[in-house]
Amino acid sequence: MKYGVAVRNMGPQSSRATIRACATIAEGAGFDAIFVSDHLCIPPDDTEGSGGRYLDVLTTLAWLAGITERIRLGISVLVLPYRPAVLTAKQIATIQELSGGRMILGVGVGWMKPEFEALGVDIRKRGAIASETLRVIRHLFDHAEPEAYAGASLEFPAFVFEPHPARPPIWIGGSGVHAMRRVVEFGDGWHPMQRAAELKPLVEELRTRMRAAGRPEPEIVVRRGLKLDDIAAARAKLDAEREAGATYFILDLGRYSGELEFSRAINSFIDKVAD
Repeated sequence: MKYGVAVRNMGPQSSRATIRACATIAEGAGFDAIFVSDHLCIPPDDTEGSGGRYLDVLTTLAWLAGITERIRLGISVLVLPYRPAVLTAKQIATIQELSGGRMILGVGVGWMKPEFEALGVDIRKRGAIASETLRVIRHLFDHAEPEAYAGASLEFPAFVFEPHPARPPIWIGGSGVHAMRRVVEFGDGWHPMQRAAELKPLVEELRTRMRAAGRPEPEIVVRRGLKLDDIAAARAKLDAEREAGATYFILDLGRYSGELEFSRAINSFIDKVAD
């Protein structure tokens, strides 16, 4: 099992100094990746814990690429309907290029209705927009030469897509039927919300569907909090995730106060909980 850790790009912990310190600590501790979370337009009545302060995830990853060397840089998850497809593909390619191929593209369709309203996006169309965006990303990354695109709701002429690094792995977030279909069509991994007790039969079903489609076995990614003051319970919970089929574990520390608490927690996880 591989391990990542969520770094807060929201609230008071999202200062330049704290994010830099946490990224450096996570890299030094040997984590595979750090992950940030996506919100753009927090409504005034939903700011508890963040104060409404969120750093843009793509800009944050670009900055993190310049202050780290080895650790991978992920999003858990990028809300695809919020952003224009071609511009998003260009930003992803830029981060992938400048980071030396360290990006992990976790994606989802979103859920916060006021955020969709603020951005002028019809929440009822979020699934269709997300799938179209994934097709555009795959089209631009998978074609070495310029090629026109014609999709269900978007088309564009051939243009030069440079830089043209290797496409980052795509992890599909979500738990419904449509999310599972996107994993089979686009995904290198599945980032579900189900708990371990519900996950195992779904993982087995997904692996069967991926084999039938001629696709490689996907990464199964879970993001969980752990009570690190009870090491036995934390180990048992991690074992349950592994038994359910998880191959990648993102440690979510919640609202840590700063880099000292972050450092103590992740080192406790690595030293006492992780294999």
